[in-house]
Amino acid sequence: QVRLVESGGGLVQPGRSLRLSCAASGFMFSRYVMSWYRQAPGKERELVATIISTGRSTNYTDSVKGRFTISRDNVKNTVYLQMNSLKPEDTAVYYCNANNKYVSADYWGQGTQVTVSS
Repeated sequence: QVRLVESGGGLVQPGRSLRLSCAASGFMFSRYVMSWYRQAPGKERELVATIISTGRSTNYTDSVKGRFTISRDNVKNTVYLQMNSLKPEDTAVYYCNANNKYVSADYWGQGTQVTVSS
């Protein structure tokens, strides 16, 4: 059974930090590209950050570059999103995604709410 379980969300003041975690099970994690997406109320889901299977390459949407860092631990089957200098516009539900185009597999977590507010 494939599972992606996000954790670490919550309410935080602007300028503070949060670290999201996504624990994976039920598939060969080390062979999947892992991403974090987010969806704010009334907006479409957007790609925030991606990390390739080996962890050697990452990509970020422009609005989070220099503030967010995606990383992964292929032993713990977990992907992380370190979010620093948070802004109110970062408020959204954050989703973990696992993708392997070679086997046409695409998995989603249930999401974790991040609210940035004073």
